[in-house]
Amino acid sequence: MHIQNLLTQQFVWQPTQQQQESFILLEDFLSAFSPTTCFILKGYAGTGKTTIISALVKILPVLQKKTVLLAPTGRAAKVMRHYSGKKALTIHKKIYRKKSAATLELDFTLAENPHEDTLFIIDESSMISDSRDQFLSRSLLDDLIRYVQSGGNCCLMFVGDTAQLPPVGMLESPALDPNYLETNYNLEVFRYELKEVVRQQKASGILYNATKVRDDIDLEKQEANLAFPQFHTKGFTDIFRMNGDKLLEGLHYSYDRFDIANTIVICRSNKSANLYNQHIRNQILFRDEEITGGDLLMVVRNNYYWLQQHDEKNTGFIANGDLAKVQKVSNIHDQHGFRFADISLELIDDDELEPIVCRVLLDSLHVDAPNMPYEQQQQLYESIALDYVDIPARKDRLDAIKKDPYYNALQIKFAYAITCHKAQGGQWPCVFVDQGYLNDEMLNTEFLRWLYTAVTRATEQLFLVNFNPKFYGE
Repeated sequence: MHIQNLLTQQFVWQPTQQQQESFILLEDFLSAFSPTTCFILKGYAGTGKTTIISALVKILPVLQKKTVLLAPTGRAAKVMRHYSGKKALTIHKKIYRKKSAATLELDFTLAENPHEDTLFIIDESSMISDSRDQFLSRSLLDDLIRYVQSGGNCCLMFVGDTAQLPPVGMLESPALDPNYLETNYNLEVFRYELKEVVRQQKASGILYNATKVRDDIDLEKQEANLAFPQFHTKGFTDIFRMNGDKLLEGLHYSYDRFDIANTIVICRSNKSANLYNQHIRNQILFRDEEITGGDLLMVVRNNYYWLQQHDEKNTGFIANGDLAKVQKVSNIHDQHGFRFADISLELIDDDELEPIVCRVLLDSLHVDAPNMPYEQQQQLYESIALDYVDIPARKDRLDAIKKDPYYNALQIKFAYAITCHKAQGGQWPCVFVDQGYLNDEMLNTEFLRWLYTAVTRATEQLFLVNFNPKFYGE
């Protein structure tokens, strides 16, 4: 009862029945604290997962335990810092190191875990993949578990929602699957799932409707006949229906009230996001330049070069999905059959990093794919390689190419509108969700997960753009 009482004392409101039940299991877990134990805390949006984590972080020092807070993306780590009041990092930044400052991009290795008696709490765990990473030989989930277990009596807590989108290319989220963790990692898994929306959130139309979609996902898993989710907007002051012809007016309103960086449009495809970004820049921001100071960008491919150019001791990297703001643009030019610019960037989700100057590949702004297609990347590589044909040794020639600033040009997209996978893990005060093309055959679990993930990115206001009338139950 000691730990349960400590957790309850940290709550401003009376914990729900389900939260109290989770406290009992958390007491069992913390009493059994060891590298072979693990806790999975799943929960619908608005059920108080973040409140439990905040309380847990505060009471662990009383139990002679420490915490490390991690998330899959910089934006998710920033959200975690905000609700916990404690420093949070990305998983990659915490567990990986370059073998030496002079090495090239593929030489990452697991860092040493210096922590003892520490609980590693991982938020947005639905995003963690067990497929092999493109620059490492093992999966992120494998490496995370190995890193934590290599410390002195450290263990893991995965937090997330299985109704959100799973990792790209996967049907389920392995880090939130108790059977998977028990079978593949021999972990003793404590688990609890919160389904009851906390009382103080029940007036929220965003959470009311998100919960309805969440329930539909559970029904679909039971293979019931699936109908269109029924949104209810009447009587709520935070969720709205919107036709496309009102979108520009709505964005003007949101940019004035919340600021551009606190507004996002979520789309079904990269092509739609590109079109939105073009219209927003031209018709709202009146920006005719290809790229200019003040533009919001998203990095769309991991980059291991520019942080080290900025600070040779920095062994991290700019991650796919990181958000940035352009401070200054210079040297727009053509080279190797592509367009480039040198820009000064502020990485929005990393409060500790000074602005950096880097070269960007402008062509990546416009492709209707997550990043530059392989054929074009190969074309760029082959053109750059011609500059180094005079280096006789193949290894030396490859090393020179991999240090070339054109080879390392940052791939970017505008970030006024993004896909739901790119938005996952982040939150914005005002969110516009565009239904995109949808027919009855496309109404399946995959779409419902997309919809649920998109809706739950909004914290204050949500606009449903161009949704079929069949979605509305009023």
